[in-house]
Amino acid sequence: MEPLTEKQQKVLRFIEGRLRNGSPPSQREIAKHFGLAQNAVYQLVGYLRKKGYLVDSGGHRGLRLSKEYLSKKGGPAGIPVVGRVAAGEPILAEENIEGYMNFEELFGRSKDTFILKVIGDSMVDEGIMDGDFVVVKPTATIENGQIGVALLDDEATVKRIYIHRGRIALKSANKAAGYKTRYVKRGDKTVRIIGKVMGCFKLL
Repeated sequence: MEPLTEKQQKVLRFIEGRLRNGSPPSQREIAKHFGLAQNAVYQLVGYLRKKGYLVDSGGHRGLRLSKEYLSKKGGPAGIPVVGRVAAGEPILAEENIEGYMNFEELFGRSKDTFILKVIGDSMVDEGIMDGDFVVVKPTATIENGQIGVALLDDEATVKRIYIHRGRIALKSANKAAGYKTRYVKRGDKTVRIIGKVMGCFKLL
């Protein structure tokens, strides 16, 4: 890999830090942090991509570290933060990973464990709030009544899951909001259990 200038190294370290915290930066945020024009940042990021340090997975916050660079560094430390989970894609595909967080001491470390950001208030009575992060261990089966992650209509949702003979119940935990339990026929291709929740935390 080609060597970097001092300015390129600083930008790369900033991007790495944001990815470790699960918050990939936009080019506008990079420009603001360094007090640079957005066009200058565009050029710097372009050099980092050309030299093989970064890849762009698309979108406003699509910057990711390249496999070549991660391999050279000895791989990323921590549990991967998954920005989205879509049907038909490997959960830990490079384009889905937004960063890494170091929580192995609390939750252990397995090669497939991942972190997912919670969106919505459907599980607040279980202490899982909007914006919290859950640590998920991938599994296609789950014990009755466990809190897990299901892929429903291509969207990941955290619910308490009950497996009945002919259907799966996805139960919310927000009495005040009155969310109803969602029932789906077993074998229905619109739903798939992808993991069980091992823990929950929030960033302060």
